[in-house]
Amino acid sequence: MASTLDFIEIHGIKVPFIFEQDKRLPIVSMQIVFTHSGSIDEGKHYGLARMSAKMLNEGSLKRGSVGFADALDARAIQLSSTAGNETFVIELGSLKEEFDTGITLLSEQLREPNFTDKTLEKVKTMALSDIARKEADFDTVASDELKAVLFEGTPMAVSNIGTKESIKAIRLSDVSGFKKDHLVLSNALVVMGGDISMSDAKAKVQAFLSTFEKGKMGQERHYEPRKTPKESILKRPQTEQAYLYFGAPFEMKEGDSEFYKARVAMFILGSSGFGSRLMEEIRVKRGLAYSAYSRLSVAKTNTYFSGYLQTKLESQAEAKKTVVEVIDSFVRDGVTQSELDQARKFLLGSEPLRVETLSQRLGRTFSEYYQGKPLGYSLQELELIRTLSLDELNDFIKRHGEIRDLSYAIVTK
Repeated sequence: MASTLDFIEIHGIKVPFIFEQDKRLPIVSMQIVFTHSGSIDEGKHYGLARMSAKMLNEGSLKRGSVGFADALDARAIQLSSTAGNETFVIELGSLKEEFDTGITLLSEQLREPNFTDKTLEKVKTMALSDIARKEADFDTVASDELKAVLFEGTPMAVSNIGTKESIKAIRLSDVSGFKKDHLVLSNALVVMGGDISMSDAKAKVQAFLSTFEKGKMGQERHYEPRKTPKESILKRPQTEQAYLYFGAPFEMKEGDSEFYKARVAMFILGSSGFGSRLMEEIRVKRGLAYSAYSRLSVAKTNTYFSGYLQTKLESQAEAKKTVVEVIDSFVRDGVTQSELDQARKFLLGSEPLRVETLSQRLGRTFSEYYQGKPLGYSLQELELIRTLSLDELNDFIKRHGEIRDLSYAIVTK
């Protein structure tokens, strides 16, 4: 059975419901996805969305953190909350016979979360420790700095973990307010599957969500990366190599009809690892780095091209020059028929691996819906890749010369 899309009406709100029945294992999983509820919706309280998720993971006021965890473990129930840039997700999974208990515990957690000053200080301490660890990871430092350069002056410029200052400033009322404003029916979307019928699943979701406030749907946001190149160099005396991260604008929005061309182009340029243009030139031919990758990020809130490599300190300038040359040649000359054939062969041949599990299939259906595409569009996209001609691909690449407008974030000695 393929994943399907339906709607459940609760308090006048039609909540999207993505479902697939799979009886091969006696398990049931459910995700409650709250859109417009990620880190870009936290205002100046950087790190608030992530901290709110961590606070929810501390259990209920009735049982406390340890007691709640024990109640979950006793029934082998998995329950967690996470926050990304755009969404806040609550995930519940268990054996079929324990799913009702899982919903009961989740309802208890949401009704009376363990939001106390003691819990807040605990979560703050963990967040500050995470920030300290990130500061010692130069890959992360360079990656975060690139986002700060590309999206300067926007919420995208700050890591969703927050800053030391913002974490220390978060109050209990901020966490409670974030939960109250964002975890509402108007933002909700349900993804559910496993050994359960659709009618039973819808009944459980209807009962569970009936206690939620209607709320107000968050607003759509989109942030453009900088178009004028900029370079940021961070000096770290303790580093033994240079971390070079680069990025540029890419004129595309989520749901673009030409995204399949971008998939093929980016696969050839740098997302495929060995065999890609960047890897061949930077590692294989010149020995400048162990690895070099690039990718295209296309989301509701942002679209940008980026890549990275690590190289010897003395090779930093040459590696940077090579990146520029590879991208310039890619835009100017396009790709070869052989490169297109190899990319097509991999993308089409690896398709079964991307839909072999229930979670993968549900995730794909969610992505199609979230991106505003018709269900089953991924299969249509594969057919478009199958029939893509060399001239069509090279014309697309030439129209995206903006990837040459590279900004850099470099960590070096």
